[in-house]
Amino acid sequence: MDGVFRRAAKLVIRSFRLHPVPHILAAMGANIFSFAVVGFTVVIGRVTDEVIIPGLDQEGVSGKSVLIGMGAIGIVGLSRGMSIMIRRWFNMMAVARTQRTWRQSLTYRYLYAPMKFHWEYPAGKLLAHTDSDVEVATSMLMPLAFAMSVVVLIVVSLFSLLVVHPLFALVAVLLFPSLTWLTRSMSSGISGPAAQAQEEVGKLSSIAHESLEGVLVVKTLGREQDEVDRFEKTASDLKDQRIKVARVRSNHAPVIFALPQLGNLILLLLGGWLYSQDAISLGEVVRALALFSILALPMQILGFLFTQIPQSVVAQDRIDGVLETGTEKEFPQSEIESSAIKFTNVSFSYPVPGQNDHLVLNDLSIDITPGETVALVGSTGSGKSTLVSLLTGLMPTTSGEITLGGHNVSDLGPEGTSTVIAPVLQETFLFADTLRENLTFGRPIPDGEINRVLQLVEADSFVFELSTGLETIVGERGVTLSGGQRQRLAIARALLSRPKILVLDDATSAVDPTIEAEILSNLQTNPDRTLIVVAHRLATIRLADRVLFLSGGKIAAEGTHDELLSVPEYSALAQAYERAGS
Repeated sequence: MDGVFRRAAKLVIRSFRLHPVPHILAAMGANIFSFAVVGFTVVIGRVTDEVIIPGLDQEGVSGKSVLIGMGAIGIVGLSRGMSIMIRRWFNMMAVARTQRTWRQSLTYRYLYAPMKFHWEYPAGKLLAHTDSDVEVATSMLMPLAFAMSVVVLIVVSLFSLLVVHPLFALVAVLLFPSLTWLTRSMSSGISGPAAQAQEEVGKLSSIAHESLEGVLVVKTLGREQDEVDRFEKTASDLKDQRIKVARVRSNHAPVIFALPQLGNLILLLLGGWLYSQDAISLGEVVRALALFSILALPMQILGFLFTQIPQSVVAQDRIDGVLETGTEKEFPQSEIESSAIKFTNVSFSYPVPGQNDHLVLNDLSIDITPGETVALVGSTGSGKSTLVSLLTGLMPTTSGEITLGGHNVSDLGPEGTSTVIAPVLQETFLFADTLRENLTFGRPIPDGEINRVLQLVEADSFVFELSTGLETIVGERGVTLSGGQRQRLAIARALLSRPKILVLDDATSAVDPTIEAEILSNLQTNPDRTLIVVAHRLATIRLADRVLFLSGGKIAAEGTHDELLSVPEYSALAQAYERAGS
């Protein structure tokens, strides 16, 4: 538990450093509340002795005394009300701003983390970090200002009770440590189940995201019930952990809530006896009882804080696991004049947990001249897509060097290469927005340019047959369009960035072979643009100026398609493509 409280203290300090002003103002409001509470009990005691009792005993009380009493109660009540408003307003401001900062930091990490990070983290877990974990991590900040003022309130209250009678102060001295021990014991019991519950939240979010993301696969393979069962099992595990948390709370909470009331009962009995001995006045008894009644709520708030601490620090640990992930370095913007590409002794291995790294490319060297059309051919797993990812700066090489127009790609990064290269990858992604926004990404591109590019990729016919044309909203991931239509729009989107190098990584696999041939023929009309195509169709391969045949992580052969037919391994692959096409 000492470790939990140390981590909780660090969490609070971090939030204070991020947004000190609202935290300080909230704490000031809470401390004003503490003095106003004690002041209220003093006023109540004086009013009892000087206004209420004389009035009840028919001794009479002046109108001035009544007005003074009412005014004192009104001033103290107004002070309490204003302090509560200040505390709540600025405390919620501090919490909201802390949540915003952490969500922004997480989003930044997601965007600028290397690809390796996204291989290891499912999207559902990342969503759980920005949603559930941030909410839970900041939950202990909700009662923080009030809980901090409890210390001031206890000190001032003890002094006030001591002024009334030392025995009253003794009751409080015995009560407060008991409450502290109970809340600490509750926090200790909650820590483990709370950590497991947060882990289950991440799993549940991942399953929900996968099921919805892969809804077509789920439905076409009839896995609806399997997905429901998988979700229910994880939800049941989450329920079990939260029930454990609730059980610990239910075992402690009744005693924590009952102790202040027990203190009230003891004070009432003790106050009655002291009053009968003429040791204190009736107003002082009322004052002590009022103070204990008011102290019950702050102690409950303090108990709530202790119950939130274990969950909050666990959630913060999960967030920190992401924030500690290194980001890609910032790349200086460079003017790239040439589109010449050069791979020099490039090797790349994928990391495999618990095993040796999986070597994909081994000492590979390539030269591609500007304006050349190159087809990358190789069996599945030969490294074609990996080569494209390395060229576009999405992944760093394990060894060797890739240059683009004389600039090292490792110095350019994905942002730098994007000024020259437009890749269209195997998985086509469209946003749930209009066709225009999916093509332009908000850039001010005239309709004439859009129409010209749509004609190049043979997409103008189906786009303008839609009822609202470019303003048509496609479903999530472009689900309302066919695979071939999505691929043609992805190529059009890439062309609208006017790249010097266009890379098609199996980007026409869902397009009819005849239309594919027309698209590639249209793309070759620009002699200044370099075209790199990962190809699986002979018609596409024959269009290339040069074919690079990948095998064993290297360029096993290069030349025109006809020249490479003399290579047995390439010839066998070409025949397989021909049979598949026919």
